[in-house]
Amino acid sequence: MAKRKDARVTVILECTSCIRNGVKKVSTGISRYITQKNRHNTPNRLELRKFCPYCYKHRIHGEIKK
Repeated sequence: MAKRKDARVTVILECTSCIRNGVKKVSTGISRYITQKNRHNTPNRLELRKFCPYCYKHRIHGEIKK
């Protein structure tokens, strides 16, 4: 009997503004969060508004590859 693919997958969210300002930024580091999403309900890449400790603001965090 074959196993089904799980609907829930673990994804990594990374701050998009830290990546864009990577050359000019004063602080060192990129904000990352780990969360889960339902593959059937959200097939596209996930984007959430989370707090970035390096920017000291709430910024858009987008899903990246593992």
